[in-house]
Amino acid sequence: MLKRIKSAAWGLLNQTGLGGSVQLYLDGALKQYGWFKSFHAKQSIDINGNPLPWYTYPFILFLKPRLKPGFQVFEYGSGNSTRWYAARVEHITAVEHDREWIALIKPKLPANTEVLERPLGDNYVKSVQSTGARYHIIVVDGRNRVKCAKYAVDFLTPDGVLILDNSEREWYTGAKEYLAAKGFRRLDFIGMAPIVGIETCTSVFYRDGNCLGI
Repeated sequence: MLKRIKSAAWGLLNQTGLGGSVQLYLDGALKQYGWFKSFHAKQSIDINGNPLPWYTYPFILFLKPRLKPGFQVFEYGSGNSTRWYAARVEHITAVEHDREWIALIKPKLPANTEVLERPLGDNYVKSVQSTGARYHIIVVDGRNRVKCAKYAVDFLTPDGVLILDNSEREWYTGAKEYLAAKGFRRLDFIGMAPIVGIETCTSVFYRDGNCLGI
């Protein structure tokens, strides 16, 4: 009986043109990625509620298997991405300008993380040099992205890569041109990202012999 009811319900949905939409919600890739869950929660999370970087799904899938336990990561902007990296690399340092946001995110971070509080401006842009370290990955996903990308590139390891999120935005052209002039090639990953329903782009800038094996 229940089987007949389900069959009739699907028939009605298909007649009204809604069957495909319901099927997408129940079985589509966006459900598998956890996009619907992230949309409703307004957090960058996967289908199980675990933290995700707010990158495009194609780039997350590309990056995840290439991370190594010995990596050092620096991140402009902190959040669920910091937690995600911390579970996969040796150490991650992030810089944030928003004190209230730091108070919210810091209790959720494990021991192999450090969050630097810096006001917007030169102190924020130059925070990447404060630890004296070099980084396998530098993520530019906060404020002043063009200035941050131009400054941070000198603090990569010889095999390091730089990630620029939302790289399709025209006002980040200066960063892309600068990195190209420094000898970096660019690989773009276009698609949807958690929470929002628009297409965006996450780009990775790399050279020969890079740590991601590109």
